[in-house]
Amino acid sequence: MERIALSALARIDTGARLVVIACMAVMVSIVSAQVIMRYVFNDSIDWADEVSRLTFVATVFLAIPLGLRDGAHVGIDLITRRLPPRVRKGLARVMALLAAAMLLVVFVATIRVAATTWSERLGSLNMTSSVFFFPVIFGALHTACHLIVLAIWPVGHAIATPPDPQTHPELPS
Repeated sequence: MERIALSALARIDTGARLVVIACMAVMVSIVSAQVIMRYVFNDSIDWADEVSRLTFVATVFLAIPLGLRDGAHVGIDLITRRLPPRVRKGLARVMALLAAAMLLVVFVATIRVAATTWSERLGSLNMTSSVFFFPVIFGALHTACHLIVLAIWPVGHAIATPPDPQTHPELPS
């Protein structure tokens, strides 16, 4: 079961990473083109602001679970570093489950908000404004999956094994 779950999550991570790369490329290209259009040609691209905002939102929310997976998010561990390793690991598991539960609430609430605002249209594009919620929906669910994996199978995951000050003397006390 663990192997199947981790394999599925790795595939989702790969897809999310590719979408993040594509969104970054689109965002940089559109913003650069918009700057050139405004300052060189004294004109602008009508839809550039909305598309660049959408790709920015997608980049942020789709990259969150990837950062979590790699242990790249900032954590405040002033107190937990002083706890015994076993307590720290147990606390990390409990916090991962609580965070996953919170993200599942965000997932459901965002679906409801997207459904409520479905009829609203973007100003320069002929599409629903709910499109801004899609990365939030996917990112919340994807991050919750990572947190559940961390809570169930913490071995090998950066967040589940906080550093021990006794074995890492270079860490501040």
